[in-house]
Amino acid sequence: MKMKLHWQILIGLGLGALFGIFSAANGLGSFTRDWVAPFGALFVNLLKLIAMPLVFASLVTGVASLADVSKLSRMGGRTIAIYLLTTLLSITIGIVVVNVFQPGNSLPPEVTADLQASYVQEVEGREGTIEKIRDRGPLQPLVDIVPQNIVSAFGQNIRMLQVVFFALFFGVCLVLAPNEHTRAVKSVIQGVSDVTIKMVDLIMLVAPIGVFALIAGTITAVAGDDVTKALSLLSSLGFYTAVVILGLLLHVILVYSVIVHFFTRFSLKEFFTGIAPAQLLAFSTSSSAATLPVTLECAEENLGVRSEVASFVLPLGATINLDGTALYQAVATVFIAQALGMPLDLVAQLTIVLTALLASIGTAPVPAAGIVMLVIVLESVGVPSSGIALILGVDRILDMVRTATNVTGDAAVAVLINEAEERREAAG
Repeated sequence: MKMKLHWQILIGLGLGALFGIFSAANGLGSFTRDWVAPFGALFVNLLKLIAMPLVFASLVTGVASLADVSKLSRMGGRTIAIYLLTTLLSITIGIVVVNVFQPGNSLPPEVTADLQASYVQEVEGREGTIEKIRDRGPLQPLVDIVPQNIVSAFGQNIRMLQVVFFALFFGVCLVLAPNEHTRAVKSVIQGVSDVTIKMVDLIMLVAPIGVFALIAGTITAVAGDDVTKALSLLSSLGFYTAVVILGLLLHVILVYSVIVHFFTRFSLKEFFTGIAPAQLLAFSTSSSAATLPVTLECAEENLGVRSEVASFVLPLGATINLDGTALYQAVATVFIAQALGMPLDLVAQLTIVLTALLASIGTAPVPAAGIVMLVIVLESVGVPSSGIALILGVDRILDMVRTATNVTGDAAVAVLINEAEERREAAG
């Protein structure tokens, strides 16, 4: 009997962690960076390679199969509303846990100074991106949705929302212009979708190896050739890390689990088993975009979500439903303010809720994008953006956990929307 994919990935993850620790403890960091980590990069590149074609082809196919633009409008409105609600709930949970546990107040002043000194160069290296974010107007995210050049958008995974917009526009026009030529276009795009799905199947054969290399490379990047460095960092920021992870777990339990248990036909075991491969890949890659092909496959094959629903809800979720990122931004902002001795009143914390909600929608589904968007949230309440130096050391670890949370939320909403559509059709 063949071992299920999520168990294979979990074994690869565990072995990768053990190898990474062994490598750091025995001075093999350079070997791991040069001869192991590249296989992880190759695996992620393969996933990113097919992400855009798969999103475009599956979304166009799904929209064209609806044959009713009003159905798309109804499903789209419902999906966006649920995504915004779950994101708002995630930020609220983050604000509550960080105020209850107050991890910033437990950080000694000398540790704060050391962390800021250690990561000052990395903060300076992000200054260019930070300046661009500061200069953006309030409607710039809306402008960014519409691409000037779709070929250029296809070439950058951070432009996924632009590809989603073009695919929706293209699919709607296929519905509105039914003739023999557009039927031929639909057939070609359906063929592209079928081929890319088969590519996903083949890429997943090497997923355990890719995950092994990714985790080993991550540990090496954090610890270098000195595992005590990583342990020292975790001891300094361990409470903050634990509070973020607690908030993410509470969000999964109180929001996603409630959605699945009370509003769908799935048991929690069925749901989490079905989405496990995507969760583990999201944890390993820290990228919702790279994980999207696998999320689509898990939703359709393991959870029975119809293609027309999965191909619309999941790509949209990968670009605007970043609940884990939003929760992390709320916790990080308050933590930094606490560490710097800057109390935040109720108005400031409500500002964090609103700003984190808007910032999460504009966050690219790629590794470390959340740390850059955090600048918007920090400056909305007057906390110095240089304070991100306090959390950079453990951001890679938290990026993995929050990405897994993001993917879980996308899948939960996809199942919910699919059930709603089926009930509506059954009711006639």
